[in-house]
Amino acid sequence: MDTVRWGIIGVGDVTETKSGPGFRHAERSELVAVMRRDGAKAADYARRHGVPRWYDDAEALLNDPEVDAVYVATPPDSHRDYTVRALEAGKPVYLEKPMARTTSECEEMLAAAERAELPLFVAYYRRSMSRFATVQELLDGGAIGRVHAFRVENLRPAPAAGDQVPWRLRPEISGGGLFVDLASHTLDLLDHLLGPITQVHGHALNISGTSQAEDTVSGTFQVGSAVVGTGLWCYAAGEDRDLVEIIGTEGSLAFSSFGQEPLRLRTGSGVREIEAPYPATVQQPLIQAVVDELTGVGVSPSTGTSAIRTARVVDTLLADYRSEHGFIFA
Repeated sequence: MDTVRWGIIGVGDVTETKSGPGFRHAERSELVAVMRRDGAKAADYARRHGVPRWYDDAEALLNDPEVDAVYVATPPDSHRDYTVRALEAGKPVYLEKPMARTTSECEEMLAAAERAELPLFVAYYRRSMSRFATVQELLDGGAIGRVHAFRVENLRPAPAAGDQVPWRLRPEISGGGLFVDLASHTLDLLDHLLGPITQVHGHALNISGTSQAEDTVSGTFQVGSAVVGTGLWCYAAGEDRDLVEIIGTEGSLAFSSFGQEPLRLRTGSGVREIEAPYPATVQQPLIQAVVDELTGVGVSPSTGTSAIRTARVVDTLLADYRSEHGFIFA
């Protein structure tokens, strides 16, 4: 195809600035239809963003002959259903992260893509951002020598207790808590920068009691035969901290996953700060890569095949916690 005409299923907050504008601004890409179960909200989104058509029924959007590909931007508990239905309707899918609640759901989606002989992409958009391309260039260029270790720390205060627990903290919807929502970004980025994680061990706890989801997770990792790492994700902490540090034989490179602070390259020559800001629409570089693949002029770095590796790591770290608390995903 020369131009990809997109339809979005689920026009919530993430589509307002993080992703939605990317489908309109990418080359050879158009946003032609949106769907939300609340028709008034779907109509409002279409009006505000100049989208020609809106629906309150997913099947209507999937059957729209002018929709070439579908972006699924709903909570994770419906990812499998909408993705399989879109693929069966003959439409490639770009899917919000995490790919699904569990690896088994991801496997069903990949099987559907294989049956349909269509591509499946996942919105781990850090793989295409220039900020992390700079990290990759420094590592590949030997700025810190041979990489042999990494550490991750992501701390945030516990969310305020309320009458209604947000869906991101409801495991039956999201697959877990903020660990699933946020840590999956960093784990996928490490997969991209260093290679697939080959061994993982860890523990998960609920400290704050503000929801049933895990809020503190620790892990140890191995990448291949020569790189080891540690991770701590605590969403019941007394401070904010966001650190990824990659350690090599000649120095280290530290950066945040979610902030825009300069990268910090530390070597025997001292410390060098490198500016690496986010784009205005954070998903646009990856959306462009997806469009490039669909139109035959490039390749996306984030696919269902890469994303399922992150799902397996998350599943391994949360397996005991899910079992102890009776979380079963049908």
